[in-house]
Amino acid sequence: MYKKAYGIIETLAPLHVGATAGEESGNLNLIFRDQFTQTGIIPGSSIRGRLRSEMRLSHNEQEASYWYGHEAESELSEHTTESVVKFEYASILWLPVFCPGQPIVWVSCEKLLKRYKRIAGLTETVPPLYTGSKTLKALEQKLFFNFGFLSIEHPNQDLKAWFPDGKELPSVVVGDDEIGMIHDMALYRQSRVALEKKQKRVKGKAFFNTEALPEGTILVFPVAIKELNQSESDAQQKVWQPFGANNKADIYLGGLESIGFGHCEMTLKEV
Repeated sequence: MYKKAYGIIETLAPLHVGATAGEESGNLNLIFRDQFTQTGIIPGSSIRGRLRSEMRLSHNEQEASYWYGHEAESELSEHTTESVVKFEYASILWLPVFCPGQPIVWVSCEKLLKRYKRIAGLTETVPPLYTGSKTLKALEQKLFFNFGFLSIEHPNQDLKAWFPDGKELPSVVVGDDEIGMIHDMALYRQSRVALEKKQKRVKGKAFFNTEALPEGTILVFPVAIKELNQSESDAQQKVWQPFGANNKADIYLGGLESIGFGHCEMTLKEV
């Protein structure tokens, strides 16, 4: 059996988790995406790897291996490598999008809200399509994005329950078939080059682009904590506290940290 918990990630800087290309290849650095909504995700392995690294620094390798598993000692070894704490991928809950007159609107869709409802154990009904929050100040109940106008069919609705911190932001719910297009419009993109060591000139063909989730994105991921067997002694009963006595901490996820990417605030909650 497993004890259920979940984590909330809010990006404090652009977040890039995905394919990386060497400076000499000139390929796009694309983020990992959900196969159905085509929105950005953070794989569970990335979350586990970062928390494992932090625990290795704050405690030791043995403690990190206990919670997050370890490599098999040999092919014939009987020691299990199963981790006590298990992570699923983090999906977007709310995505900030530039909208003239707002100037930012947080967007989600039915599929993403249903996943959050299951993870957090909510009992509220998922808002219908084109629901706008009370904090949304849309002129004539219309929003303008780069691709056109979006009409709010259910304005001034209370969406506070769908925000993890209880603070309702200007928000709207769109269709599962529309979130991918809006997501691509909202991504942070940056072109990068590698320069010659002694001249400010592009080195060969080392020109490539990077895309990332924008600052202010809210993501959610489930956590399962394996319950220990009753046969284990009380001395082995441990409590998973990756942030010590706190349930919230600043953390870096993904790549390109050296140029300011990946700064996030992670909060852990019980279901």
